[in-house]
Amino acid sequence: MLMGTTYYRDKRDFLYALADALREEYRAIIAGGFVLQIDRPDLALGRHLEFPDASIVEFRAEIELHVEVLNHALEGIDPDRVRIHVCWGNYPGPHHHDVPLAEILDTVYQVNASGLSIEGANPRHEHEWSVFEDHPLPAEKVLIPGVIDTCTNYIEHPETVAQRIERYALVVGRERVIAGTDCGFGTMAGRSAVVPQVAYAKLASLAEGARRASSRLW
Repeated sequence: MLMGTTYYRDKRDFLYALADALREEYRAIIAGGFVLQIDRPDLALGRHLEFPDASIVEFRAEIELHVEVLNHALEGIDPDRVRIHVCWGNYPGPHHHDVPLAEILDTVYQVNASGLSIEGANPRHEHEWSVFEDHPLPAEKVLIPGVIDTCTNYIEHPETVAQRIERYALVVGRERVIAGTDCGFGTMAGRSAVVPQVAYAKLASLAEGARRASSRLW
């Protein structure tokens, strides 16, 4: 929903038209037996990309509209078959204008999806595991925190991965954490900050770190 339009004169009409079109694709994915993941950088990246001059109150009003429209597109779909990914842009940069997770989390919770995927490994957002102490994860949701970064060629040590998983597990509950990545390794065709061999090595570290965390948590 970061795209503009020259056809629709009203943003709400434009967004609802998108929702009506995407609903058919969403239902086809579910009918095919898949879990539907919807990437929503507009809920975080949109703060400094689309609304850099807006107040946080104004930005929250914008993303509340986006969530309203997304739920319209998801009508009739079991939330247990849906998860959303919220991120601040999968690029190696300063990220010092990123909106804090605490400022948007309550709005993100309103999406009718059981899974919430967020960034949690990069230096700008790794500390935000503690946000879930003040903004508890709703009972019907599971958390998919990124525990490996997708913008650097550093290969995280499995113990680092395990510790990241454990921090989230101690806050939201061990049964409600699925270890994930901050974003995708190839979100733009032909462009990736991480070479393929390193990406596979990072995923191997993710798997080993998850094994270590699981053995200690259980």
